[in-house]
Amino acid sequence: MASHELYTIHVPDAQIEKLKRKLEDADYPDELDTEEQWRYGAPLTDVKRLAEYWRTGFDWRKAESKMNELPNYRKKVSVDGFGDLDVHFLWQKSEVEGAIPLLFCHGWPGSFLEVTKLLPLLKGGDGKPTFHIVAPSLPNFGFSQRIAKPGFALEQYAQTCHRLMQDLGYAKYVTQGGDWGFYVTRIMGVLYPQHVLASHINMIRAHPPSFTLQPALALQHALTPYSPAETTAYRQLQATKPQTLAYAFASSPLALLAWIYEKLHDWTDAYPWTDDEVLTWVSVYYFSTAGPNAHIRIYYEAGHNPTTLVPSRERASEWVDSVKLGLAHFPREITVVPRAWGKTLGPVVHESVNKRGGHFAAWERPDVISRDLQGMFGKKGPLYKIVPGRSGY
Repeated sequence: MASHELYTIHVPDAQIEKLKRKLEDADYPDELDTEEQWRYGAPLTDVKRLAEYWRTGFDWRKAESKMNELPNYRKKVSVDGFGDLDVHFLWQKSEVEGAIPLLFCHGWPGSFLEVTKLLPLLKGGDGKPTFHIVAPSLPNFGFSQRIAKPGFALEQYAQTCHRLMQDLGYAKYVTQGGDWGFYVTRIMGVLYPQHVLASHINMIRAHPPSFTLQPALALQHALTPYSPAETTAYRQLQATKPQTLAYAFASSPLALLAWIYEKLHDWTDAYPWTDDEVLTWVSVYYFSTAGPNAHIRIYYEAGHNPTTLVPSRERASEWVDSVKLGLAHFPREITVVPRAWGKTLGPVVHESVNKRGGHFAAWERPDVISRDLQGMFGKKGPLYKIVPGRSGY
């Protein structure tokens, strides 16, 4: 087991200057004369403003310095069939002996940055439990290693996160995640049920209850109107021909900016993104150790590498018996399913239904995610002392 080491994020000056040259030489498309530009995608005026600020005003070194104030680490994690991978992660270690180990798993187009608003809220005190928080950059994301051969799918992502927790000394732990964090942490529960004791999830992907398996829930669902609403074109493209899209991201920072900015705008609940926030998030992708295009491969690999235990990514949306669940519902999530569906995922012990919030819950509503976790694992919660020897106090 390789030891962990402190890690400093540093993008070479040459990469920053190359980005600025590309932005200066960028060609822009035209757009239709309409007041409803967002119906067609990211508006030209917004993208031009962001690109010009990225080139002339945005201070990556300032953003980088702020990131380096966080507890950044790196270590090699062994993954079957892929050798030892360099994995970057944040690790906020509590001084409380009984702190609860929590793995936070980001999604797309997020990163380890999503956890940063939770870090100060989960330090305990005032009767609240405290946590040891581990938040990796998934391989092909952020400052973790690029995967150079096919087949790195959900089982491998789950193994990476599980072995990272084991290597750090956390034999048993709990998890939190949305988007790919939902899928990865759910598959961790499938593969490592004796270690993953509970999960809190947002972006709830579930199937309608069955009259055979869940008759009461099925009846409740039958009496509840439901119309699915989701933007899926991005997912279908990234899951079928990621290499074609990769040329745009590798050669054009403008393309990467527009692609991600559209999602940040559309998938939040009127969250007031600042230009600095948007460009910090996009820059983490552009300056990624794996390159600006590797991140989309997870969509293809997760859908094309069936195994016995994980025949498809839909396994994450099926019943997992041994992992206790907390669910957080948000009205502007990209998929909003009836509450009854969530109860088909496993033994739900905590649930919050929120009037405001979208896809990036830990960033938009850190108050909700932290409150849910404290409610689940605190002294009056249903999962108090679920991790042996680690009550949170």
